[in-house]
Amino acid sequence: MREAVIVDVVRTASGKGKPGGALFEVHPVDLLASVLEQLVARTGIDPAIVDDVIGGCVQQVGEQSGNVTRNALLAAGFPEHVPGTSIDRQCGSSQQAATFAAQAIMAGSQDVVIACGVESMSRLPLGTAAIERDIHGSRLAERYPDGLVHQGISAELIAAKWGFSRAELDDFAARSHELAAAAAADGRFDGEVVPIATPAGEHRLDETVRASTTRAGLAGLNPSFEHPRYAERFPEIEWRITPGNSSPLTDGASAALIMSKEKADALGLRPRARFVAFSVVGDDPIMMLTGPIPATAKVLDRAGMRIDEIDAFEVHEAFASVPLAWLRETGADLDRLNPRGGAIALGHALGSSGTRLLATLVNELEHSGGRFGLQTMCEGAGMANATIIERLD
Repeated sequence: MREAVIVDVVRTASGKGKPGGALFEVHPVDLLASVLEQLVARTGIDPAIVDDVIGGCVQQVGEQSGNVTRNALLAAGFPEHVPGTSIDRQCGSSQQAATFAAQAIMAGSQDVVIACGVESMSRLPLGTAAIERDIHGSRLAERYPDGLVHQGISAELIAAKWGFSRAELDDFAARSHELAAAAAADGRFDGEVVPIATPAGEHRLDETVRASTTRAGLAGLNPSFEHPRYAERFPEIEWRITPGNSSPLTDGASAALIMSKEKADALGLRPRARFVAFSVVGDDPIMMLTGPIPATAKVLDRAGMRIDEIDAFEVHEAFASVPLAWLRETGADLDRLNPRGGAIALGHALGSSGTRLLATLVNELEHSGGRFGLQTMCEGAGMANATIIERLD
């Protein structure tokens, strides 16, 4: 089986996912097109050699409908013969795109694939895709007669099950901002962030990182999801999830150039990392966000590795309770977890987040000299992806 390698991986800086955010005026097709254009410019490849572009996008409606990935690659000036497809694995969509790209290369069916993702939460607010319709149907309702819940309730259930106090959740959230702010100040995001032209000027700094965040400040925020109906159904919940210990919804795009090792050598390109193993799992759709725990166990088993052999972890910070539960169950080293901060600080642009994590992980391994990295992403309806990569010299 051939090796699939990462030649380069880039992302936009986050923009607040609401009107007035830094990327609000940028159409999502143009946003992704700019990232694709800069990815091929950085590597110097001819986009004509790209076999496919696989893009993650969760809300494929309105401006993100009609195969946003194909529209973006055409907008980026790629030749018309280059195909593109858009996929939805919820929050892990672009991580799944990278997996599909790598698997196609490892199987020998393709040589060069771009995995990417985009989401404009400011132009298409969360829930837009449902167009106010029932998305579950009668048969799913029969299986779960008490009803499925949204992710905020799932985050509260995780906090209750693992017994995380409000202080623990807020401490972790403050840590995320502290680490992200320090990484930005040190220029450690410079290698992964590409500039985006906006009517207000060039955007290249994560808009959601707050260096001034303090634990005391977070302690003053009210719970986000408290509701009498859920309080009655789940009496164990103590309402500890707030805007401060949750990831902000953002605008963003990201992309990775993935190819076979043989193709990279033939083109004179230096691979930065290689894919080692993948996993994808389903889990309880009520708890919903616990999937990274079994996904991590599964990918480590497939790689024949132990948790202490991983040098850096990127675990999606949908809510502080998610990585904290993952940390408790896996026994991983806290110092290796999201060392540049996570989504609580850097934001969550749904379909783009998977390759955003990959960009941060590759750059962190290069900075620290670590060899192996693992990323894992919780996903809607109780799923999760996990990926192990190896940095190459």
